Amino acid sequence: MPVQHLTLEEAAALTPNGATLALGGVTLYRRPLAFTRALIRRFLQDGEPAGLTLLNFTAGLESDLLVGAGMARRVRSCYFGLEIFGLAPMFTYYATRGELEIIEETEASLALGLRASIAGIGFMPGLGWIGTDMLKLRPDVHTIIDPYSGEELVAFPALRPDVAVIHALQADQYGNAVIGEHLGVDQELVLSAGLVIITAEEIVPELKKADIVAPLVDVVVLAPKGAAPTSCHPRYPLDGLALLAYSEQVSDPQSFHAFLETWLASE
Repeated sequence: MPVQHLTLEEAAALTPNGATLALGGVTLYRRPLAFTRALIRRFLQDGEPAGLTLLNFTAGLESDLLVGAGMARRVRSCYFGLEIFGLAPMFTYYATRGELEIIEETEASLALGLRASIAGIGFMPGLGWIGTDMLKLRPDVHTIIDPYSGEELVAFPALRPDVAVIHALQADQYGNAVIGEHLGVDQELVLSAGLVIITAEEIVPELKKADIVAPLVDVVVLAPKGAAPTSCHPRYPLDGLALLAYSEQVSDPQSFHAFLETWLASE
């Protein structure tokens, strides 16, 4: 099926209620903020999509905005914050009140869960969590015995995002994309997701090499500055003043919605 070229608004309409949404990039690098803005605008207008599960290797500003807007009911990530700029205020607010479901994850459970999905199997075994209390926090995760060595392993369950949104430096008309040297787990997200949306700083006629290949991509969206205020190296750095303003101004729903109104009007 050929790739579709859509607007941000059209692409945002493809995320259904209750979806598991994976947002690419890493913490404050190459996060799909333009898509996040379009998704929030859709929610404020139509009340959809709601009840999202956010599945991120690391979660940052993009996810905190979705939590603050009331769109997320569950988070699966090994880190949620703004790095040097402090805690993610809305995640902190709702998590400490028990109003946001948090499924404890680590780098191992996320990476192996995605690999299990890619392999088309229900779990991927690994040594992660052996000797830790993580299995007490996650009684849904079981151990198995390696039939060859007799060693105890953790059977990490497969993770299958419904929608993955990846911000790219470049994409071509066919859907191939370049995402730079910091790949995160974006390639794994693309391989495991049911629907893959690429937002790109630039769309060119054809790429000679790609980090993500066209047969895996469903939608391409032109989104210049689509990662701002996070970084999209080497095209632009992160906007530290904007991130600091967010962390200083937002602490509860009232301050968040005041910030959100200004942010949505600033485009």
